[in-house]
Amino acid sequence: MSGTPISTIRNLGPAFEKSLQAAGIPDAESLRAIGAHEAYRRLLKNGERPHFIGYYVLHMGLQGRPWNDCKGAEKDALRVQFDTLKAETGAAPLAGLEKILNEIGVIERPKPRP
Repeated sequence: MSGTPISTIRNLGPAFEKSLQAAGIPDAESLRAIGAHEAYRRLLKNGERPHFIGYYVLHMGLQGRPWNDCKGAEKDALRVQFDTLKAETGAAPLAGLEKILNEIGVIERPKPRP
């Protein structure tokens, strides 16, 4: 028997759910148990490119808050955590146009590596 679908968590849709499942997080209960930071670490280790908006959307979703509720000092603190996580995992930074698209939140997430 599988648990509650990840996509039932606020802000998290089917594409994010598939990425998390590919990274070994099968359901909402598992995601809540490990938390947003560890879940994002697993996404990066599974080949996802770092994307700050995805990082804070995950945090907001697990708190039951809208994704755009992340502002000010809270957003700044999450940015520090995100940058540290990228450095720890060796996640490839975005460059050029991809970096700009990432900053404004319109870059398409790459497919997970097999």
